[in-house]
Amino acid sequence: MSQPLRVGNASGFYGDRFAAVREMLEGGPLDVLTGDYLAELTMLILGRGKMKDPDAGYATTFLRQLEESLGLAVERGTAIVANAGGLNPRGLADRLRDLAARLGIEVRVAHVEGDDLLARAGEFGFADSPYGAPLTANAYLGAWGIAECLKAGADVVVTGRVTDASLVVGPAAAHFGWARDDWDALAGATVAGHVLECGAQATGGNYAFFEEIYNVKAPGFPIAEIHADGSSVITKHDGTGGAVTTETVAAQLLYEIGGPAYAGPDVTTRFDTIRLAQDGPDRVRISGVEGAPPPASTKVCLNHLGGHRNEMTFVLTGLGIEAKAESVKARMAAAFGDAPPARVEWTLIGDAKADPATQGEATALLRCAVLDPDPHKVGRAFSNAAVELALAGYPGFTMTSPPGKGAPYGVYSPAYVPNEAVDHVAVTPDGTRVPIAPAPVTAPITGAGGQEGAAQSPPQAAPRGPAVRAPLGRVAGARSGDKGGDANIGVWARTGAQWDWLEPFLTVERFKELLPETQEHTVHRHVLPGLRAVNFVVEGLLQEGVSASTRFDPQGKALGEWLRSRLVDIPEALL
Repeated sequence: MSQPLRVGNASGFYGDRFAAVREMLEGGPLDVLTGDYLAELTMLILGRGKMKDPDAGYATTFLRQLEESLGLAVERGTAIVANAGGLNPRGLADRLRDLAARLGIEVRVAHVEGDDLLARAGEFGFADSPYGAPLTANAYLGAWGIAECLKAGADVVVTGRVTDASLVVGPAAAHFGWARDDWDALAGATVAGHVLECGAQATGGNYAFFEEIYNVKAPGFPIAEIHADGSSVITKHDGTGGAVTTETVAAQLLYEIGGPAYAGPDVTTRFDTIRLAQDGPDRVRISGVEGAPPPASTKVCLNHLGGHRNEMTFVLTGLGIEAKAESVKARMAAAFGDAPPARVEWTLIGDAKADPATQGEATALLRCAVLDPDPHKVGRAFSNAAVELALAGYPGFTMTSPPGKGAPYGVYSPAYVPNEAVDHVAVTPDGTRVPIAPAPVTAPITGAGGQEGAAQSPPQAAPRGPAVRAPLGRVAGARSGDKGGDANIGVWARTGAQWDWLEPFLTVERFKELLPETQEHTVHRHVLPGLRAVNFVVEGLLQEGVSASTRFDPQGKALGEWLRSRLVDIPEALL
């Protein structure tokens, strides 16, 4: 068997651990080091930056990271592939060449472009929105532009908006010489890419049972050893913190997904075919992944400027928390008068304990978030009105912040265009422009799964014996996140016996009972038996995406932990 391709990750988002690039290069051998810097919110941030400076639009952190590590990467023979190009991959590639020249390092830089569809917004109807023309419009490109750059000898490849997994699939396709229709291999690498894309989330970060693996070192970043058939082993550098187990990997696989058919521009990956197995300490083998042709359309990330937002948080202490909260709401409603902000959302957080021994135990927080197209209405007029209650409001009045003028917010929405409408181009180190054709075969998304409330494994006999009222998290882990305005909550069982109970128990109806805030929303349930997991997608819970959401948890990151804290009747034999 040929040697596997060792692909590491050093960034899960724009703002991740700065030292990770150097740590990954110093920690052990790597063939490729990837970095994921983009998210829907990041594209909005870069778009606003590009409005002020047309030469901006890329992740400047990446440049600073390579200033200290580019020489080390060249010395180790490690290729670097990152989507840090954002809205300006060509500009970032030019800056990297300038950096290499200044450092006296010989390096071949390539980039991938064609994802930016903003100039064609009218052609595709993207401007037909209540918010007018979009600020950004970027198609999710696939892996083959990256592969073309690497085959042309690039040491560094920077892209704009590609799918997160493409950062891993591209190098694997180039290395193993996969064909465009090697569906299973492409799907296997896509799964490895999905595990790597969020960095330390695969090695114990944000892990439901974190107390079992906690240590004083920060979790190491993940590595995928990818084989020619697309199977892989997930691991990390020796001596780094965290852990790689079937559960830490399963948790990441459940993050920000929908149904079992995971569609991308190059392949549709069947997440219900994934098989995980422990392959030694800090080693998890991924196998059995099946793929199919991708759909005929490509997803586009649209960001519009939606208006302005602000928030103020009132500290309520001691007796009469509810009465104090109602007093604030009434006084602020009076201050708004006949023209309140377009959206006003109140959230009461916590409650005062009886006979509190500390002031913290005596305290609750009341948060008011406001959105409006008019910056003045939600600016100092709003925050000043809150502060003016200081000597005229409830007893013990205090706030968590001074008055502020607020900030613009963006609205995310997905769109779709025909695959052939996207001009995907690889620009090789010598400047040659290589057009990348869309997938040669497409197919609609079909197959098992995706039915709301549907079970995909045969019902099992419930364990006999008494039940115990206990938190669901005693037998199940969860990870949650955002998919635009939708939220996903993936829930997995720790043992086979617990899965036999959990799968028929956690229906859509029971899910809505446990999380009452989801009751007015459409909820889809998807079963992933290979991961002993069910995934729930809640439509519209996060409103119009993270930047516009007035929820206290705008990205849905803590929904899974809320679900795990709910009390349910669990068979005693499972505890």
